[in-house]
Amino acid sequence: MPVPCVDGRFYHCISPLRTVCVLFAVVALPFPASAADPTPLPRAHAHNDYEHSRPLLDALDHGFCSVEADIFLTRAGLLVAHDPINLRTERTLEALYLEPLRERVEEHGGKVYPHAAPFYLMIDVKTDAEATYRALEPLLARYADMLTVTRDGKVQPQAVTIILSGNRAQESIAAQSVRYVAIDGRPEDLDRHPPAELVPWISDRWGSLFSWNGEGPMPTDQREKLDSLVRRAHGQGRKVRFWATSEKPELWTTLVAADVDFINTDRLDELREFLSATKQ
Repeated sequence: MPVPCVDGRFYHCISPLRTVCVLFAVVALPFPASAADPTPLPRAHAHNDYEHSRPLLDALDHGFCSVEADIFLTRAGLLVAHDPINLRTERTLEALYLEPLRERVEEHGGKVYPHAAPFYLMIDVKTDAEATYRALEPLLARYADMLTVTRDGKVQPQAVTIILSGNRAQESIAAQSVRYVAIDGRPEDLDRHPPAELVPWISDRWGSLFSWNGEGPMPTDQREKLDSLVRRAHGQGRKVRFWATSEKPELWTTLVAADVDFINTDRLDELREFLSATKQ
């Protein structure tokens, strides 16, 4: 049993016959990867992630490398919800996403997953672009230790990369010499050629470009259009994502074959099973 020694600390006697004491010391060790750690899935994007029972954490448990949170600027701060009617003062961007991500990054030695994998937090702005960004910018600066930063056009990758979507204060962001966000672009940006470090993603509603929903073969002209868009985006150093896609393995298979970078889903289990089975 522990016994006090002359310096006031407690030691443990190994032998009841001899007073041989060993000092217990707490040694800080790196957070170990365990068998429970999921394999990161680089293509997996959790759409409306905050609607799951455990925002962020469910996606991380499934190995998702991208999650999406809609935000509203309110008197109570930046709140996360899909619609204003669902706003709750305790559901802040900081509480649901930024603080849990920081804790995880600290536990994993500067990474979201023990295995090296880029991680993206997409923030979809639902309120006024400029006012919301003015509130968001200083909040993100408090998490500078884990966020990818761009300084004078040079990207310094960190554990978490923020992609701003929805109502984007594009001109204000582009004018900054130091920023913690990048912009979610649209297909027309492929004609405008903004810097890839400013607009690293190209996203659009699937139905705005394609009528095929996964039933039967994809029409040849639509497949050629998809391949062309992905090829152009990748040629400019940008990633591709579509939202409002049907939740069908047939469509997911086509997206993977076309080398679309992110697959949007609300069905975490099903997409994880699909991507794991196809080693994506």
